[in-house]
Amino acid sequence: MLQYDVIVIGFGKAGKTLAAKLATAGKQVALIEKSKAMYGGTCINIACIPTKTLIVAAEKGWTFDQAMSEKGAVTSRLNAKNYANVTNSGVTVFDATAHFLSNKVIEVVAGDERQELTADTIIINTGARPRVPAIPGLADSQFVYDSTGIQSLSSLPERLGILGGGNIGLEFAHLYQKLGSQVTVLDSGSTFLPRVEPSIAKLAKEYIEEDGIVIEQGVQVSEIRNDGHQVVVKADQQEYRFDALLYATGRVPNIQDLTLENTDIQTTERGAIRVDQHLQTTVPGIFAVGDVNGGPQFTYISLDDSRIVLDYLTGQGLYSLESRGALPTALFISPTLASVGLTEQEAKEQGLPVLTKELLVAAMPRGHVNGDLRGAFKAVVHAETKEILGATLLSQDAAELINIISLSMDYHITATDLSKQIFTHPTMAENLNDLFAF
Repeated sequence: MLQYDVIVIGFGKAGKTLAAKLATAGKQVALIEKSKAMYGGTCINIACIPTKTLIVAAEKGWTFDQAMSEKGAVTSRLNAKNYANVTNSGVTVFDATAHFLSNKVIEVVAGDERQELTADTIIINTGARPRVPAIPGLADSQFVYDSTGIQSLSSLPERLGILGGGNIGLEFAHLYQKLGSQVTVLDSGSTFLPRVEPSIAKLAKEYIEEDGIVIEQGVQVSEIRNDGHQVVVKADQQEYRFDALLYATGRVPNIQDLTLENTDIQTTERGAIRVDQHLQTTVPGIFAVGDVNGGPQFTYISLDDSRIVLDYLTGQGLYSLESRGALPTALFISPTLASVGLTEQEAKEQGLPVLTKELLVAAMPRGHVNGDLRGAFKAVVHAETKEILGATLLSQDAAELINIISLSMDYHITATDLSKQIFTHPTMAENLNDLFAF
């Protein structure tokens, strides 16, 4: 049996960061990854980086083949870079599948080869996988893809159907529409982007539809089948026909290969690994980081998870889930939709006295310079303290601007402070002066 100080299962953001930092600090670290194509984790190989690369290529007017080629080049480059960063730090990488034999004993399997590893500290970072909806015919039909498969098509589908109106579905809708597909989004929910400020969500939907994307709400799919080279989706007494179908109906924690039943590690009712405020599981010394622990499914949350565990293992353990700051998010449609903190409704439900303001991009000088007057900003502020409670931005550069507001919230910079901040001109950021002037 091979003895290590630390074993990391999975090459995701938190896992690779912890592996490299702990190895640099002198620990003997093993990192287990079952697929060489996943060096660096989900974000780099099959999620954030390739999809945003495709979106940028599509917005530049590149062809489908050019966009796919660029995506492949970028992911291959970053995949190799991540492997080099980890191994150069002194980490031993096992290209194998890992499963638990007991609490602190892991068997790694690579083909016919098997080895047992043990360590006092084990970090599970196996991420999440697409949730497969229980729709008759979905698993058996051709030309049906999850969010990974849809990135590897050999040709552009003329008609693309998308099941799911969340972030993944809408980003792929924007991407493939820009590349030239006719896109229809079939969303089972009755409300478009229900957790977004209603006025901003309404604008976003209008812009998406103006771009030619069809959005159908409240669609209950009953069957999927093939008719020749077409995918037929039966829903609500009507049929939709597509050349390809993407199902983007959420992601679930990836624990099926771990054989957790051989351990005392507990899971939640949603199938995530149960953790405490320091991301430690129900077995001391075993941690779960990233999507597998059921937290928000963002790469930057996975990175922050690594900070919590590193502080627990090498510091004073003062940083935890309880002390985590604001969580900004961005949806890369056109224009970008970004938000942080509470909506107006959420703040009122908490009994907070609120002030709100909404500004149209059409009133912003930089909007005219950009030649894009679509969008709006909305701020939610505590009426008495002028504390920033939340904001939603729909505009060019929204994904960048939201970080200014998130930073302000974490460091208790008030709306009054932001309203007096000096910003460069002409920029989108300078409009925060007006947005937070109450």
